[in-house]
Amino acid sequence: YLGFGTQGSFSTMISQLVVCFVAVASAYTPVVPVRTARGAVQMSAITPGDVGTTRPLGVYDPLGLMTKMPEKYRRWQEMEIKHGRIAMLATLHVFITGAGYKWPGYCSYLSFPPIKFDDIPAGTLASWAALPQAGWAQIVCLVAILDNSLFAQDPNLEPGDVVGDRIPWVRYADPEVKFYKLNAERNNGRAAMMGIIGMMIHESLTGNPIWPMTYEPIV
Repeated sequence: YLGFGTQGSFSTMISQLVVCFVAVASAYTPVVPVRTARGAVQMSAITPGDVGTTRPLGVYDPLGLMTKMPEKYRRWQEMEIKHGRIAMLATLHVFITGAGYKWPGYCSYLSFPPIKFDDIPAGTLASWAALPQAGWAQIVCLVAILDNSLFAQDPNLEPGDVVGDRIPWVRYADPEVKFYKLNAERNNGRAAMMGIIGMMIHESLTGNPIWPMTYEPIV
């Protein structure tokens, strides 16, 4: 069980989360990249109907960041897609491990005693605390290597298109189908980011990341 010892620490956590929510929501207003003859990307004004400007919010930029710093949106758009994909995997991890499905064998032979995958509790914070620091270092290094090599973002491709022609990937010739799939990915990623944050809060307060479902943490 992971909880907060004082009311002050809980209030501080809530305040920080509110600030994060505002920052994330402000980054959700998409901009369409306009390509020049030389292939450069210039940021245009945000218009309804762009990828990500779905109902009910549509164009949503309460802080006016896209007006003040439109040149930074290309980077923010790439980050939103990347974080959404990671959050979807993290949410899937909570559901799968919470249902009891785990890899067989050992997660780490360097620990004493060695740690099996079955020894790592389901959930978010508990699994993070149980994994050895060397294991987290390996994960961070692997992700960094992939992010800067195989899955590096090509500035000449659309945001989120990180494989190009190097890996056989699903491509949609129909523009309407492609537009629907891109919006579905963007919205699912946003929902997953909010969902995994909610799971972390629930686990911190109750020990249960998937409340109100019945859940017994593995200690």
